[in-house]
Amino acid sequence: MPEDSRFVSTEWLAAHLGAPNLVIVDASWHMPATGRSGHDEYLEAHIPGAMFFDIDAISDPSSGLPHMLPTETLFTGAMEALGIGRTMKIVVYDTAGLFSAPRVWWTLRAFGAVDVQILDGGFPKWLAEGRPTESGQPPRYPSRFDAKLDRNWVVSIDEVAKRLAEGSAQVLDARAAERFRGEAPEPRAGVRPGHIPGARNLPVSEVVKDGQLVDAATIRAAVAAAGIDPSRPVITSCGSGVTAAILWLALDVVGAPPKALYDGSWTEWGSSDKPVATGPAE
Repeated sequence: MPEDSRFVSTEWLAAHLGAPNLVIVDASWHMPATGRSGHDEYLEAHIPGAMFFDIDAISDPSSGLPHMLPTETLFTGAMEALGIGRTMKIVVYDTAGLFSAPRVWWTLRAFGAVDVQILDGGFPKWLAEGRPTESGQPPRYPSRFDAKLDRNWVVSIDEVAKRLAEGSAQVLDARAAERFRGEAPEPRAGVRPGHIPGARNLPVSEVVKDGQLVDAATIRAAVAAAGIDPSRPVITSCGSGVTAAILWLALDVVGAPPKALYDGSWTEWGSSDKPVATGPAE
């Protein structure tokens, strides 16, 4: 991926380790079926000084859905406990290269963080270059966040249905094509296979290669091939709201930031009484 304001390079981060007003965030998260723990792996090895953002824990405890956005009060407390200030420079990475880091990048910005970037290539690139790591939990320092959620960035299930019915938005689903078409079982119990009627499909594997975002021309071509008009409002979706943020990032990079992200995504829609479509996008 060429240099972009949404990213910082491993060279830049290595040169600024320990800089005042900089906080590094390990946003690693894995699908439940993998049996992997982002937190356990963080404790084994992370970029020096990095704090761990637990996507599952920093969420709405009252929701029956996985890692939904928390309240402003809960988010403020969680960030301040980690020493993450709203006006600090925040660099986010994950152990896959580019998988869950965009979700945390998006979440921090949605709650008002003013300077958030993603480490280009993530932890794999950092390790491949032989850069330093540490284990255990680094010290945490006091910070102030005062979260204010931009509610225009997120939509509910009923808002998605309404906007599709009136034709005021396009839904772009980040899941693998087999899941979108309903040909592969869903990883969570009780969730029907298929997709939101009228949604389009752009698997994240088409915009992420070797842990990095592909170039802008490739993103534009993939968006067009999916049947999306970037000049019209787009709502990104996926299985549970994590990889939908990768599509958000990709669209943002090509100058077409989405209207909103559907936080409940297919886990909510597929377990509701809303209609379900199977096969290719209509």
